[in-house]
Amino acid sequence: MPDRISIKNLKVFAYHGVLPEEKRKGQYFYLDIELMGDYFLACMTDNVEDTVNYDEVCNCAYRAMTAQSFDLIERAAHVVCETILKEFDKVTEVEVTLKKPHAPVKCDIEYAAVTIRRGRERFR
Repeated sequence: MPDRISIKNLKVFAYHGVLPEEKRKGQYFYLDIELMGDYFLACMTDNVEDTVNYDEVCNCAYRAMTAQSFDLIERAAHVVCETILKEFDKVTEVEVTLKKPHAPVKCDIEYAAVTIRRGRERFR
């Protein structure tokens, strides 16, 4: 079982959505990111160079979420996964849950969300 680094509720203001007003006004999204890999060396050395720097991952995910606009949160979450896998060699698999608390639905919900899990083999 791989080691796991977790980032919870990364807040990003972006312009994703099917409706024109979502793309015009924007809204907050929240990301939970799970970074699977072998972090044993970092446990032994206590050196940040031997692990995945979660500050850098947060900045990477933020850039991926704000670089372009998507209709679907499925696509946005996939792009975050893809970008993280391309930028961080120590991550073998990534899972992103993208939450949309202001989804334009007629029911009272806390948020709509999608979870995408991708492994390195998909992006070789």
